[in-house]
This record gives sequence, C-alpha cells and structure tokens, in this order.
Amino acid sequence: MAQLFNNKYRIPSARLQNWNYANEAMYFVTICTQNRGNYFGKIVDTILQPTEIGKIAYSEWYNSIKMRPDMNLELGEFVVMPNHIHGIIIIGANEYNSTLDTQRSDRKDAMHCVSTNANANDTEYKNQFAPQSKNLSSIIRGYKSAVTTYARKNGIEFDWQSRFHDHIIRSMDDYHRISNYIINNPTKWQEDKFYNAPHVETQCIAPLPPHTTQNIENDNRK
Repeated sequence: MAQLFNNKYRIPSARLQNWNYANEAMYFVTICTQNRGNYFGKIVDTILQPTEIGKIAYSEWYNSIKMRPDMNLELGEFVVMPNHIHGIIIIGANEYNSTLDTQRSDRKDAMHCVSTNANANDTEYKNQFAPQSKNLSSIIRGYKSAVTTYARKNGIEFDWQSRFHDHIIRSMDDYHRISNYIINNPTKWQEDKFYNAPHVETQCIAPLPPHTTQNIENDNRK
C-alpha cells in the first residue's frame, strides 16, 4: 500500500509548495469537461449511457498504467460521469521517487485535503509547474491528451477544463470514504455539485463495463 504520512500536514492557500507529486502516495483526482458540458453521456437509471468520447474517457484511464510501467502505478475506483471523471491513482515506489524518503525526514510532511463535499480547501492547479515528468501532473496530462486527440481525429466536439482537482489520501478510512463516494456518484447525479442538466440529446452507446477495484489493503509491494 502507498505510504501514509504520520498525520503531519500543512494546508496552503493554493497548490502545496513543498509536496513533490512524484511521491509514493494515493491520490483522488477529479477532472471536469470544459464548461461542464455533458460530453460523456447521460445518466439513465443510475447508469451512464456513454457517448463515443465517454467510452474513450473510460478506456484511456486504464491505459495510463499500461503506458507507464516504470512508475509502479495502480488504480482504485474510477467513474465516468456526464461531465467529469473521478478516480484514485496510486503511485508506488519507483526509481523517480526512491530518494524522497530520506528527504522527508529533513522536513515536515506535506498534506492538503479536498473533500467530496467541495469545501474551501479544495486544491486546483494548472499543469504548468515544472518539472512535469513522472508525477501526478504528467499522468493527468497524458490522459487528457489521449482523450482529446481521439476527439480531434474523429471530429468529435470535446474539450477539458484546464485545471484538475487532487487530494492526497491520508488513511484507509479516507480511502474507503472516497471509494464509496465514487461508486455512488451515478446514483446521486442530480445532487452532484457538477450536475448540469442536459440541453442537447447526445448519441449514446452501450453502458460501460463494470470494474473490480484492486484490494490495496492486501498490497504486498515493497
């Protein structure tokens, strides 16, 4: 399981200044579409009926770990909603963060908190902080680019919001709470803070396949 952080946190007003997003950790990520447009489909009887680009948003998420074997990634719960995605990304120990453990002992551990209730501590940041290699931002940038590239090549109207939300998961209670939030998101769509009533009927295809969450409590990674 990704290393937790001994309950020592610092909450800044913007992105964490002293946190390296290549760190071994579990991250809860939310990415919205441009202007929260319902590009990915519609919820029917608590199930997403995806558009073509909605299905690509689903498949490309799982391609993220296949394309980055050197980062030792795992994925927790994930859901595609009409105008956003929620997912858990676990960055394990790898050659890019292996030197960070010794550095942590020389400074306070950093932490910021984004709840599923959209409180004032929500952290949003643009992908403009260097370096952006082999870290959370590079994963999200690659994912967003893959979905956008497919849309452009196939003449599909689509765009992402430039920012994304992230939350460093600090405990197993936090992990389970967020996992349940992700699982139940489609059943509470009209109560969701991102809810945008559909104005234009979109062409939908078969529902997305179910995904079984990996049991990170039994993770034996070194």
